Amino acid sequence: MSAVLTPVLNIQKIREEFPILHQHVNGKPLIYFDNAATNQKPKRVIEALTNYYQNDNANIHRGIHTLAERATRAYEETRLAMQAFIHAEHIEEIIFTRGVTESINLVASSYGRAFLKEGDEIIISGLEHHSNIVPWQLIAEEKKATIRVINITPSGEIDLDHFKSLLNSKTKIVAVNHASNSLGTINPIKEIIAFAHDFGAVVLIDGAQASAHLPIDVVALDCDFYCISSHKMYGPTGTGILYGKKELLEKMPPYMGGGEMIKNVSFAKTTYNDLPYKFEAGTPNIADVVALKEAIDFINDLGKENIAAHEHELLVYAADRLCEIPSVRLIGTASQKVSVQSFVIEGIHPFDIGQMLDARGIAVRTGHHCTQPLMDHFGLEGTVRASFSVYNTKEEIDALLEGLKRIVKFLN
Repeated sequence: MSAVLTPVLNIQKIREEFPILHQHVNGKPLIYFDNAATNQKPKRVIEALTNYYQNDNANIHRGIHTLAERATRAYEETRLAMQAFIHAEHIEEIIFTRGVTESINLVASSYGRAFLKEGDEIIISGLEHHSNIVPWQLIAEEKKATIRVINITPSGEIDLDHFKSLLNSKTKIVAVNHASNSLGTINPIKEIIAFAHDFGAVVLIDGAQASAHLPIDVVALDCDFYCISSHKMYGPTGTGILYGKKELLEKMPPYMGGGEMIKNVSFAKTTYNDLPYKFEAGTPNIADVVALKEAIDFINDLGKENIAAHEHELLVYAADRLCEIPSVRLIGTASQKVSVQSFVIEGIHPFDIGQMLDARGIAVRTGHHCTQPLMDHFGLEGTVRASFSVYNTKEEIDALLEGLKRIVKFLN
């Protein structure tokens, strides 16, 4: 049998699907390399938002009229699409939230408040975004638990031996990212989950940087919780999901109270709704959840493996080209990465680089990227971060390098 060849993506055709890319910034064609913060939206996602408000705008689950039924059906179709996207076993394991930050806060507040006790330990890593640090600090302080931090290597990878040394009978929660937003490092989460389960700990995975790049099978991973933000996978801002194992979600108390999350309310007692609605109080972000399905379909239509292959080619090309500048130092050189490259230039502050690139129409991210402890680890105030998506090209990377070389020449 002959091998099946992976189709080559037509990048120029894909770019036509993103209206925002076809503009000039400061008199130059926009080059958008801030995809790890948020990526751009294809027309089908934008049109889904417009269509909902023009044709189906109604509250969901509660009405019996036609608009309410259409809105409810579209909303729940996204839940089904997300279940398939991450290979969850049960539809009620998909909880809609405002994104990864709220998902982590939900678990920390609900599961943590119910099951942590004084002296228990929570393990996170030195690679974490503030959203996977601060919620655990809040609940640890409340419950008098202790946070332990996994060391990272000079290349920006989790030190698995150190992680294993931290595990003990007091370990109750392990929370790590699937891929680092600052360095792009892909973490060995399947191994981390297995090691943690050996000690009876539950594991939460921050999947913000993985959802558009990496295959996700929550059953195969055996993670207890997995968090996704829509806006990092071509979908709208302000929505995302928490996946949780059904048996854990059923034991957890509600995160917020209000409409929809109840079965019966009296002044004496309230009984709570079934999953997933127990965790979805109030009128949700209906339009953006509906449009999220189009983002999922966009990724599925292109093929996540094809997207990843193109982005990896860009990442390798960018790293090689950056090394042409003697004063550039790459930060984060893990062997397995998503399409994120952080770097510094000797003697030039990252903010100055970002502003001077913006003058040339090139959008990069500068600063600590909501990972201040990680920057402290490397002894840095921050980095320049260029992050690539399926619509980016090598020609755009060439323009970035030309801009950086001009900055170095001008400031030196």
